[in-house]
Amino acid sequence: MKKIDSRFGQVEYNSANLLHFPEGVIGFPSLHDFIIMPNRKKGPLFWIQAVDDGEIAFVLTDPTHFFPDYNIVPDENERKLLHMESEDPCFTLAVVTVPPDQKISLNLAAPILFSPSSNLAVQIILENGDYNSKTFLPAV
Repeated sequence: MKKIDSRFGQVEYNSANLLHFPEGVIGFPSLHDFIIMPNRKKGPLFWIQAVDDGEIAFVLTDPTHFFPDYNIVPDENERKLLHMESEDPCFTLAVVTVPPDQKISLNLAAPILFSPSSNLAVQIILENGDYNSKTFLPAV
């Protein structure tokens, strides 16, 4: 087990369980390895913590919890990058922003595609313009 000091305190992790972004994430191209933090509260949100920078962590969620019709299918290049076979599952995740006013938004224009079979992920930018980088949660 390895340890890092992070915004969550000292965290132990097994390097075999890291979520790896071969191309980094948008705005942080040098950060490739992340720990998926255990959820302390029930709910659809969870944290990933950068291994190489204890100050960088992101809140993620499955956007279909809030937008059931949101469906992103990886193209051939993305499947290669994720080392996916045609039958392998791929999950779409969105970065969550929680500002001080609590108006939570999801970045649906730059989703993260995650392959559980390889523990690889890639953040892509959707070029079609149908989604926004700041999509507020629907009113309940």
